[in-house]
Amino acid sequence: MFLSKGDVLKIGFKSVGDNVLISDKCVIYGAERIEIGNNVRIDDFCFLSAGIGGIQIGNYIHISIYSSLVGAGKITMKDFSGLSSRTTVLSSSDDYSGLSLTNPTVPAEYSNVYSADVTLGKHVIIGCGTVILPGVTIGDGTAIGSLSLVKKNVEENIIASGVPAKKIGDRKLNIYELESKLNGNN
Repeated sequence: MFLSKGDVLKIGFKSVGDNVLISDKCVIYGAERIEIGNNVRIDDFCFLSAGIGGIQIGNYIHISIYSSLVGAGKITMKDFSGLSSRTTVLSSSDDYSGLSLTNPTVPAEYSNVYSADVTLGKHVIIGCGTVILPGVTIGDGTAIGSLSLVKKNVEENIIASGVPAKKIGDRKLNIYELESKLNGNN
């Protein structure tokens, strides 16, 4: 069940547009640092935790069931981008080398958390079960296949997949023409 517009406004987002559907089973922390555009749907059991960088969600965005956006760096989803089920976008990560302690219960002087902004360009689609690490920019028009690990920037208008994600092909560019038609109709 989706929250009413009044209930969405009561959450206290930095800004929220029109036609925003947020599941009543979604968990949100740092709402005052989250901006949501128009025509956005956030499904059941999603987790949004906006650190100091915040989360910016553009227009015509879908965040599918069980997805999470977490971290201190800014997370940006540009227009027409989307996350398939169980996608994880991390803008912070512990140091796994063993040179420092890990997890949020440890005082900061004993840990070495890396935080960096993550950007999903326009028309980016992320396949289910994918993990995106801090500091990554995925170029406009790119599709990431299911169960991928995105560790570094990905160029525009390609299809990438794997662990780590690598280019496997070019993406059709019809999406830009369709966007133009949709915007012309509005």
